[in-house]
Amino acid sequence: MLEQLLIFTRGGLILWTCKELGNALKGSPIDTLIRSCLLEERSGLASFNYDVPGANYSLKWTFHNELGIVFVAVYQKILHLLYVDDLLSMVKREFSAVYDPCRMDYSDFDDVYRQLRLEAEARAEEVKKSSKLGARNVGKKQDQVQKAKYNQDGKRNGGGDLKSDGGDGDLGKGNVLGNGHVNGGIYVKGVKSKGGVNQKENLGSDNGAFDVNKLKNLRSKGVKKNDTVADTKGSKAEPNKKVTKKNRVWGEANAPAKLDYTDPVAENGDKQVNIMPVEEGESMMDQEEVFSSDSEDEEDAQAGSDTKVQTKSKGWLPSMFRGFVGKANLERTDLEPALKALKDRLMTKNVAEEIAEKLCESVSTSLEGKKLASFTRISSTVQTAMEDALVRILTPKRSIDILRDVHAAKEQGKPYVVVFVGVNGVGKSTNLAKVAYWLLQHKVSVMMAACDTFRSGAVEQLRTHASRLQIPIFEKGYEKDPAIVAKEAILEASRNGSDVVLVDTAGRMQDNEPLMRALSKLIYLNTPDLVLFVGEALVGNDAVDQLSKFNQKLADLSPSPFPRLIDGILLTKFDTIDDKVGAALSMVYISGAPVMFVGCGQSYTDLKKLNVKSIVKTLLK
Repeated sequence: MLEQLLIFTRGGLILWTCKELGNALKGSPIDTLIRSCLLEERSGLASFNYDVPGANYSLKWTFHNELGIVFVAVYQKILHLLYVDDLLSMVKREFSAVYDPCRMDYSDFDDVYRQLRLEAEARAEEVKKSSKLGARNVGKKQDQVQKAKYNQDGKRNGGGDLKSDGGDGDLGKGNVLGNGHVNGGIYVKGVKSKGGVNQKENLGSDNGAFDVNKLKNLRSKGVKKNDTVADTKGSKAEPNKKVTKKNRVWGEANAPAKLDYTDPVAENGDKQVNIMPVEEGESMMDQEEVFSSDSEDEEDAQAGSDTKVQTKSKGWLPSMFRGFVGKANLERTDLEPALKALKDRLMTKNVAEEIAEKLCESVSTSLEGKKLASFTRISSTVQTAMEDALVRILTPKRSIDILRDVHAAKEQGKPYVVVFVGVNGVGKSTNLAKVAYWLLQHKVSVMMAACDTFRSGAVEQLRTHASRLQIPIFEKGYEKDPAIVAKEAILEASRNGSDVVLVDTAGRMQDNEPLMRALSKLIYLNTPDLVLFVGEALVGNDAVDQLSKFNQKLADLSPSPFPRLIDGILLTKFDTIDDKVGAALSMVYISGAPVMFVGCGQSYTDLKKLNVKSIVKTLLK
């Protein structure tokens, strides 16, 4: 049974809801659908599942794009209602016929809805019965075929008489039977051989059982031609075993000395490493980037001049109307060529194929049935719709102002904690130092926490950054629990009055469950204010796998019923990709988290904000 059926405009005005159902929905499934699906260009999905404690709903929807109306049906996830799609289609057709933008009351639509629901339920029941009847008929036909196969003339295919089998129960010549016999030979361990000889013991005999392919397979597995039985008794010298490197055992008394040569200590206890503080100027985060489209305007002007030349040579009317739509309303077949070209263009810009397909499906859903303006090309309409969709996706849904949140945490007497996570080798430590440099320029006191206790040299690397930036660092060495190290670092920051704690973690692949469990424990135990995923701008399809599995593992391995997921994204190596900027779109689409920082160089100042307009223009160029 349906829990709710709702009709509202794209502006959020509720036009009609089914009073007959009268069920109060638990949670806010409609709001979540709008926020997580419709506003993030996921309207091309077949359905949406709303799962919160005490409420498990499935939602299906359809649009009337010309009128700007949305139709949503809500039902229990455990129920598989077959008539929902049919009912939504009929409700859409009937309500569109009576819709008036100036009208606010549609209480007379209740009777129409009841009739439509009865029709949809009856139709679904008929389909269900016919499918069961068809399955029974198919089963009966299969039984009849089997009986005919075994009963025809009392014989089996390719075999002798069922009744006269020689008394040994072998029903058919050449068949392997349950008693181990094979008509015309002997069956030994699944290998049929001629004359009752096992082929495994007769590879070199002259009775026709020799198989060259088997000999080749044996040679490929290391069986040599001159090997004899005596070799297995130890007459032949054993080959030299490969020497493997032994794993280092930490914390034992007989362990070798600590391999830490980055900080030699003098006899008086003072460190001898002299690292000059850094002076690199203003961070690029505080510089407003002006996006210029002069080059595109020049291209458009050039294209316009080319069009004029063509109109002179080929005539004004044919060129003007070539490629224009001739239908009142757009259909899916009209949109497919333009959408395919857009999908290919997005994929060449490093957008993951799965994301490009979903985006095109969402744009198609938003344009299907819409009336096209006069003298408007389908390609330009699709391009505009895609541009609007990309801007909505890349624009942050919630405001994350780190400087504001830092001052708010300072007023509460606690440090603001940022945890940097990501896969191996993406540049977490380097970009953590860039963020620290930017915060220092805004008069914010920063402390680093060296919680990468797994990778050799990670603590020394972070210590070098801290020395250059002249900021404190909290470290406990290697082979320690990173969750405990982070907790102690936060306590130390509270004691010494640091405003921000930047927590560096070990790089880990999304499939490494032990390391992901340790990361989940760190986040659960310390409840950071911001979890930043550091990812490369070079990745394409792997961006989807990395972020989705990171979030999934953090959710599955967290002991909390409301697990903490990724809050923001820091894209690194952005200066190496030219126009292949699709990883930013893939990451934001799959996680819903905004791109907060963009690393674009090797110095501390090379940290930027994401220019949404520039990214969208580059993707569609």
